[in-house]
Amino acid sequence: MNVHHCELPLTKELIKNFKAGDLVYLSGTVLTARDAAHKRLNEEIINSTCTLNLSNQTIYYVGPTETPDNNPIGSAGPTTSTRMDKLSPLLFENGLVATIGKGDRSQEFIDLCVKHSVVYLVATGGVGALLATKIKELEVIKYKDLGTESIKRLKLESFPVFVGYDINGNSLFSRDI
Repeated sequence: MNVHHCELPLTKELIKNFKAGDLVYLSGTVLTARDAAHKRLNEEIINSTCTLNLSNQTIYYVGPTETPDNNPIGSAGPTTSTRMDKLSPLLFENGLVATIGKGDRSQEFIDLCVKHSVVYLVATGGVGALLATKIKELEVIKYKDLGTESIKRLKLESFPVFVGYDINGNSLFSRDI
């Protein structure tokens, strides 16, 4: 296993070095989006009304809880990712380079990762309160009416993830790595 310390945004050139199972510490800005936001983004892309630049972006599948005290975010653990599988192709075609979630994905999703040279990063489930300490800023940027499912911009500092699938389709979930 290799360890990478990366400033966001990620690039296609950088993620070529990621191998399934590698540990990556991310610092910089990611977007958040879950089911409802993915559906709206897809509709906007289809209708040519999308104003969100997805080029070299990373999306974290998270629905943060209420914000306690003076913290920028409440618990921010990853959500199960398979619900976004069918909603990912248009996002990848529009420049998305990485997603962060939890759990194994469909073979169709893995094939999309290979086709578009995209990586799937895995955050550890069950430690949302700890992961929240690595989020320094939060800004709602789209679909405020969706509440926790709105698209947000998060500023991360040494946020730990593992490479779930690399651009060659190798999988953290395989016993072969």
